[in-house]
Amino acid sequence: MKNMNWRARAARSGGVLLVAWCIGILASAAFAGEPGGKSQPPGFYRQKLGDLQIVALSDGTHPFPIDTVFRDVSKDEIRRDLDRAFLEPPVQGSINAFLVDTGSKRILVDTGAGVLYGDCCGRLLGNLRAAGYAPEQIDEVLLTHLHKDHVGGIVSNGKMTFPNAVVRVNEIEAKYWLDPHNKAQAPAFLASFFDAAAASVAPYITAGRFKTFRGDATLAPGIRAVPMPGHTPGHTAYLIESGKAGLLAWGDIVHVAAIQLQDLDATVQYDSDADEARRTRRDTLRLVADKRYLVGAAHIAFPGLGHLLREGEQYDWIPVNYDATPLQ
Repeated sequence: MKNMNWRARAARSGGVLLVAWCIGILASAAFAGEPGGKSQPPGFYRQKLGDLQIVALSDGTHPFPIDTVFRDVSKDEIRRDLDRAFLEPPVQGSINAFLVDTGSKRILVDTGAGVLYGDCCGRLLGNLRAAGYAPEQIDEVLLTHLHKDHVGGIVSNGKMTFPNAVVRVNEIEAKYWLDPHNKAQAPAFLASFFDAAAASVAPYITAGRFKTFRGDATLAPGIRAVPMPGHTPGHTAYLIESGKAGLLAWGDIVHVAAIQLQDLDATVQYDSDADEARRTRRDTLRLVADKRYLVGAAHIAFPGLGHLLREGEQYDWIPVNYDATPLQ
C-alpha cells in the first residue's frame, strides 16, 4: 500500500488528489503571468445629474499624433504643456460617449469609433452592456458631429448597432459630410471621413431612423442642441439640464486638455475652420466656467467628466470626485 503510486492512490480516494493536483497546475499557470491579466476593467462610470443618471462610456484610447496634428502652437509650448501634465508623446487620447438615462428614455451622445480605428477602440458596446444596458434599449443617438470617432459605433457589420434608436445630427453637419461634392473639394486626408460618415448613417436612413435638426433646438425635455461650429461645419454640443444641474456634452471643443486649456488658440488639422474653432473654444470654456456646468468631454481622460477652473486666460480641468456610493 505504501508503494502504490499517486495515480492509484488518487483513484482509490475517488480522484480527489488528482483533481487537486490538476487545480494546482492550472492555478500555477494562471499566476505565472500577470495576476488578474493585463486588460483594464470595463470602462463605464455613473454620475447623478439632478433626477437624471449619466453613464460615461469608454470606447478605448488611441495614441494621439500631437506632433503632426496640432497647429498654431509651437513645439516648445507643447513640450511645456505636456510636461506640466506629466505626459509624454504619444499621448493616449480617450474616446468617450455619454448615456443619458431619464428613467423613461435612454439617449446616447456619440458612439465612439467602432471598428474604424482598429483594435484600440470599439469597446463602447461591451461597456454599455457591462453598465447594464442592451443596445436595443437605446431610444436616441445624438451625434456631436460625423467624424469617425463619434459616428463609427452606430453600425456593426453594416447593420444598425442600435436598431430601435433614432439618430439625430445637425442639418448643416449632415449636408456637409453626406454630399459627394464636398468630399471632392476637401483635403485628401478627409476622404475616408466622408466615406465613413455615409456608410455609418446609411442603415438608419434606409430604416427612416435618421433625422436632422436646425440650430439651437430642444430635442427632448431638458436636452438642447447648442451649435458650436469650427471643428466641423455643423459641430454641436448638447446641454443636458435637470433642476439646477447642467452638463454640457461638448464633443471636440478640446482634443488634448493639457495643451488646449493652456494654449486656447491651438487648433488641429481636422478643424474645418481654425479661426471659428478658436472662437468657439474660447466662448465655450468661458461659458462652462462661469455657469459651473459639468462637462462631458469626448477626448479628456476617461470618464471625461469634470469642471473647469479659470485662471486668467487659461483653465484647469477638475475631474469629478470619484463616488462609489450607489446612485439613488
